Amino acid sequence: MDHELFDPSQFKADLALARSPIPAFKKALQHAADVLQARFEGGRDIHKLIHDRAWLTDQILRQAWTTLACPEADDIALLAVGGYGRGELHPHSDIDLLILLRDGNSGERYHEAISRFLTLLWDIGLEVGQSVRSIDECQQEARADVTVITNLMESRILVGDQPLRQAMIDAVGPQQMWTSAEFFRAKRAEQHARHAKFNDTEYNLEPNVKSSPGGLRDIQTIGWVALRHFGTSNLRELVDQGFLNEPEYNILAGGRAFLWQVRFALHTLAGRAEDRLLFDHQRALARLFGFEDNDAKLAVERFMQKYYRIVMSLSELNDLLMQHFEEILLRDAEAATIQPLNARFQVRNHYIEVTHPQVFKRTPFALLEIFLLMAQHPEIRGVRADTIRLLRDHRHLIDDEFRSDIRNTSLFVELLRCREGIHRNLRRMNRYGILGRYLPEFGRIVGQMQHDLFHIYTVDAHTLNLIKHLRKLGRPDYQEKYPLAWKIFCRLPKPDLLYMAGLYHDIAKGRGGDHSELGALDATRFCQRHQLPAWDTHLVSWLVENHLIMSTTAQRKDISDPQVIHDFAVQMGNQVRLDYLYVLTIADINATNPNLWNSWRASLLRQLYTETKRALRRGLDNPPNRAEQIADTQRAAMDILVRSGIDEDDTEALWAQLGDNYFLRHTASDIAWHTEAIVQHPLHRGPLVLIKETAQREFEGATQIFLYTPEQHDLFAVTVAAMDQLNLSIQDARVITTNHINLGTYIVLDADGGSIGDNPERTREIKRELVDALSDPDAYPAIIQRRVPRQLKHFAFAPEVTIFTDHGGQHTILELSAPDRPGLLAKMGKIFLDFDISVQNAKIVTLGERVDDVFVLTDADNQPLSDPQLCQRLQNTIIRTLSYNTGQPDTGMPQSMDI
Repeated sequence: MDHELFDPSQFKADLALARSPIPAFKKALQHAADVLQARFEGGRDIHKLIHDRAWLTDQILRQAWTTLACPEADDIALLAVGGYGRGELHPHSDIDLLILLRDGNSGERYHEAISRFLTLLWDIGLEVGQSVRSIDECQQEARADVTVITNLMESRILVGDQPLRQAMIDAVGPQQMWTSAEFFRAKRAEQHARHAKFNDTEYNLEPNVKSSPGGLRDIQTIGWVALRHFGTSNLRELVDQGFLNEPEYNILAGGRAFLWQVRFALHTLAGRAEDRLLFDHQRALARLFGFEDNDAKLAVERFMQKYYRIVMSLSELNDLLMQHFEEILLRDAEAATIQPLNARFQVRNHYIEVTHPQVFKRTPFALLEIFLLMAQHPEIRGVRADTIRLLRDHRHLIDDEFRSDIRNTSLFVELLRCREGIHRNLRRMNRYGILGRYLPEFGRIVGQMQHDLFHIYTVDAHTLNLIKHLRKLGRPDYQEKYPLAWKIFCRLPKPDLLYMAGLYHDIAKGRGGDHSELGALDATRFCQRHQLPAWDTHLVSWLVENHLIMSTTAQRKDISDPQVIHDFAVQMGNQVRLDYLYVLTIADINATNPNLWNSWRASLLRQLYTETKRALRRGLDNPPNRAEQIADTQRAAMDILVRSGIDEDDTEALWAQLGDNYFLRHTASDIAWHTEAIVQHPLHRGPLVLIKETAQREFEGATQIFLYTPEQHDLFAVTVAAMDQLNLSIQDARVITTNHINLGTYIVLDADGGSIGDNPERTREIKRELVDALSDPDAYPAIIQRRVPRQLKHFAFAPEVTIFTDHGGQHTILELSAPDRPGLLAKMGKIFLDFDISVQNAKIVTLGERVDDVFVLTDADNQPLSDPQLCQRLQNTIIRTLSYNTGQPDTGMPQSMDI
């Protein structure tokens, strides 16, 4: 009896002092909660904590049953089921109860007593999930629903007759229903469906400690299947049964204890049943468990890396044990079909296994060979459980001597040159802990998460995801979605070099310093150790060092400027590098975050690739000729207009007013589209607003909005505020003021990143609202104050503003890095308006929780901002306006705790 947690004498005294029993029960529960919290903060063993809470609940329920004089007969019993039946309760876990009756007649007899009992439980604040069933009803429900049989299997008696519970257990036993094999199939299907809800990955930004892959439910699934088959779910007893070995037991027991601690703390922090590791709690948990920031990683990143590594090891073990169950329960009775592969490996019923237990000890190179064989034989479905166990037991043999052995380096390179199965088997290598041992630098990034909304995978998961996307780019069924990348990939002379660059492109993250430069050094050492030719080594190293520059150039620079293209072509140096980098960039974007890829990014990269290819063909010694490019564009646009019946003289008169930048920034087809509409729309009729989809239909299309108005200084500010009210997300903005007219081109998506698409009603709404706003610019659209989304609230940092004059001396460049918030661009437009500044161009880049925007500015006289004091005031105003509270809420939790 734990009198500190629950004192029966004090409880009875409290009961005697009041007419209603409710205050006494509430007092006992509150006292127990305070004691458990103090024990948690004091570092009490987590196993004792959750069992303490279950024990306390037992006492409360028994007292409630006794206080209400509920019947104590041989035909009724109160049972704990589910997690509570296992004797496990977290601070706000549901308390699952079964009131078991011998037959249906008992229910009628005890109906009033049961109602009084359940009402009291609700009144005292217990979160109860209850059912009232006879033995026959239990049998019927369990036969129909695997979750019911699972709950009943874990039942234990609280009040009542033990033989009654035993009668129920016998009625739902494997002799009556759900044989071990049937139960396993159902639980395996249940696990697959549950994992699918989390995209079959342990690496979600806000994982669920209970239900995500590698979570507590996976451990429980092993226990349930073992209970049905062996009659016990006790992990230690499974070792005695020979189903688990000692290291595996330690992984399961240690992983469960860690997840229990995290879940207990989550419930305490949230004040409710919360199993999601939300951003709201991650920083507080990192502090609670004693993690601190260092130069390379935040405390929250170090905590989450520990979490991911533990759940990955649990997932790996879950795979092994579920495979083991499958072989015991489903395939033992099958006739064995054995296909020899070589002296070390054979295939048994589609699964690879060693020919004898000493294979890895006698021939350590087989630790890599097994994955090459699976890639060469795609009909192999997986690895048999005993062989997985042997892999785990012998991976310590991978040391520096192993890594330098030409047999092993040759096997690894040969795997990267296979026609099939590269990504699948690299994933297997990572899951079984082989890849991180063979490439120690890769081992350091396993489970490493960047604490932001842009990188939604850990570094190792992103890296392998990139390999998967590279493989997809070579498949015929992806030709339509990525036509240019598919075409380029299919003509690459050595795709394996691309996979090597992909493996190393982010390998140095988390070390501090420039990860591209550090990764290039690692890539060079890898290539040299694997005896690649010097040319191949230089290409792989160059790709790693420069893997970001193509996406950065496309998204942050004006790629309509011939000089930008020329400078980028000089960086490329030759067509081979351009081809490899383009394909690597496409895969990198898609592997970072599936929401990043849209038609606008696709068109930017395609344009940069095409223009750079043209510059390389022209020769790097022949710099671009702006006048020639403008003439070519005008000639192509005029051809389109003439075919449409537009008068050449009208066209030339209009074009004479527009200036060179307009023709550099737009394609011939867009110029023709704009020109035809402008010629037919005199300015006295008010603003002209044109809207059309910009991109190919196979992509999630962006929309181009073109504006033609009389000159007005506040065009950008008014437009972005109006678009913000329309819930549009601006991807790119180009504003040209010349000869008393304004031209504005905006590339937009809906606020959720989706396409406006062929929605006539939405298009009419956008056109109507923009015309109204531009017709009366003095009625400045109000900047909408929207709620900041929950996840964004946890990523506050000081905005950074850099202001400088461009190389040509014609414009001022303002670079902004700031937390993304609703209405941010509208606020920027209002600031520029207040400072009497014109926006000539804007590149809008949103990367998860942050924006990295570039604005090209001039003053009211179309000159760069030359006053340093003005620039300083502008910088200060932007930082002050866009700054948000970065303080973290006080959690009321202890500052540090060991886990």
